[in-house]
Amino acid sequence: QVQLVESGGGLVQPGGSLRLSCAASGSIYGMGWYRQAPGKQRELVAAITSGGSTVYADSVKGRFTISRDNAKNTVVLQMNSLKPEDTGVYYCAAARFGSSITRRPEYWGQGTQVTVSS
Repeated sequence: QVQLVESGGGLVQPGGSLRLSCAASGSIYGMGWYRQAPGKQRELVAAITSGGSTVYADSVKGRFTISRDNAKNTVVLQMNSLKPEDTGVYYCAAARFGSSITRRPEYWGQGTQVTVSS
């Protein structure tokens, strides 16, 4: 069984930065972050494979960076130049080898709130 534990959410002013971390137990391959804003559908923010290949939502390119430490089975999302529209619940996600982290993640964290407001 795979468990995902997130940390790093909080309140930040526009233009500020936050770093989200996710630690996984068990064997996983792809890891990533999704978010759900009030009144909107859950969307992919960023994803990364164990080999380092990355995918970003167009809305966060140039502002967010995803990275991982394979030895520790952790993934980090560095969020810079935050905007109010980045507000939402951020969920860590993971997929086993052979499954798609960007399509249908198999495992989810509990979610962490990110609020960007003045």
